[in-house]
Amino acid sequence: MGLVNNDIREMIINGETALGIELGSTRIKAVLVDANHTPIASGSYEWENQLENGIWTYSEEAIWQGLQASYKNMVEEVETKYDVTLERIGAIGFSAMMHGYMAFNKEEKLLVPFRTWRNTITGEAAEKLTKLFEYHIPQRWSIAHLYQAILNEEEHVKEIDFITTLAGYIHWKLTGKRVVGIGEASGMFPIDVLTKNYDQKMINQFNEIIKEKDYAWRLEGILPKVMLAGEVAGELTEEGAKCLDVSGKLKAGILVCPPEGDAGTGMVATNSVTKRTGNVSAGTSVFAMIVLEKTLAKVYDAIDLVTTPTGELVAMVHCNNCTSDLNAWVNLFDEFAESLGMQVDKNKLFSTLYNKALEGDADCGGLLAYNYFSGEHITGFEEGRPMFVRTPESHFNLANFMRTHLFTALGALKTGLDILMKQEQVQVDEIFGHGGLFKTKGVGQSILAAAINAPVSIMETAGEGGAWGIAILASYMRNKVQGSVKSQETLDTYLNDKVFGEQAGTKVLPNPNDVEGFEQFMKRYTLGLDIERAAVASI
Repeated sequence: MGLVNNDIREMIINGETALGIELGSTRIKAVLVDANHTPIASGSYEWENQLENGIWTYSEEAIWQGLQASYKNMVEEVETKYDVTLERIGAIGFSAMMHGYMAFNKEEKLLVPFRTWRNTITGEAAEKLTKLFEYHIPQRWSIAHLYQAILNEEEHVKEIDFITTLAGYIHWKLTGKRVVGIGEASGMFPIDVLTKNYDQKMINQFNEIIKEKDYAWRLEGILPKVMLAGEVAGELTEEGAKCLDVSGKLKAGILVCPPEGDAGTGMVATNSVTKRTGNVSAGTSVFAMIVLEKTLAKVYDAIDLVTTPTGELVAMVHCNNCTSDLNAWVNLFDEFAESLGMQVDKNKLFSTLYNKALEGDADCGGLLAYNYFSGEHITGFEEGRPMFVRTPESHFNLANFMRTHLFTALGALKTGLDILMKQEQVQVDEIFGHGGLFKTKGVGQSILAAAINAPVSIMETAGEGGAWGIAILASYMRNKVQGSVKSQETLDTYLNDKVFGEQAGTKVLPNPNDVEGFEQFMKRYTLGLDIERAAVASI
């Protein structure tokens, strides 16, 4: 072992580390970081949701099996790399995919299988609550799930003692505390950004509309307590330590930060928690989160409102489709090359085709495509049909073809972001990009800059993801408790000074010609939606 490994080994032995575990929709990841927030070991576990009786769910057994396996894999890496058995950790944080519904009775028994964010079974409840609150309530929010269960007259509702999210559930079982971070809470029920708590007026409105049901509970009594980044949200109990580490070596008493959702940890991991910043995650699906300076003037179906882990208001635009169709076309070119007896490196193929797009006409030469593998609520589609269209006069070449598919990957997203930037006059100083669309250096980045007419930066650490983000939040809390962070130091200052430092990433400014070209493309995109509707109806 070299000197660096010895230094890390000492940090591990002395408990100067932080652990973040995030339960994503297909992978559970555990990341251990050192005192400088650098990942030093990780473990992961692949899992899939199950469709049971029409409900997308993960069983309690699968949750614990996955959590324990990812932790065990991380511990094994610590032992292999640093020759030390992990017994002490400075701080821990848990994160998971946001929203959904886990309801428990007084005996702490799960009343119905976990209903994940993926379920679209709460349309009636979401619509009625949006109207009641005059605040957009998406179908995947916990309150929509609860109200739908009430409208359905489900038997379990009268027995409810506590409802929470997946991250809140794990935190509760490991610490005994019924709490969630404010970012996670904002996907359960609307937040009042002034009080940094659930919106009391809306809680009263909800209690009023269910009054006749005469349940033994009131809404404020069954929701988890809201906590802010930097606050101590409990300690790992003896029982909790054994639940996480089945070998029994991990010691209890470790400080645990408020559990957060994957939106909040993504903001932390991309250093976009400050007003007038935001991040775009672009892979199979795409979403943008912009930290707002003020509340929006109107309620928009295309825009969800959540918060940062410190309670700043965030506008979120989420689209179901991004790179799937683009990848399918690249695979077709790969198949063509193979048919000619050529073995082309996949990374080189992506890089070549993506870069070709930069040679195309600013507006894609009159070409048009839709990448709708599935429905897209922002443009009003419940189903999708991937499609490529051109006129006889279109400038049809490879550069324009690839440019069209890159543009359309962000088409639905731009539709939502245009509401923020053009109708609501939201100002953005910088956007941080992460995800597969940005792997080819400079290309996806410049296309996004053109779409939103704002600078786009890619951080070297952006690939570390949400598990790293929640580990940073655990570190932030621990440093505050120890006094190594001034009590008034904000999360954004901490991220800028202590975590990201000089790492500005690579920034691309919007090219005015590309901005204008994207606007021209979007006119064609909007007019052509009728073609997509006809395809859904006909094929």
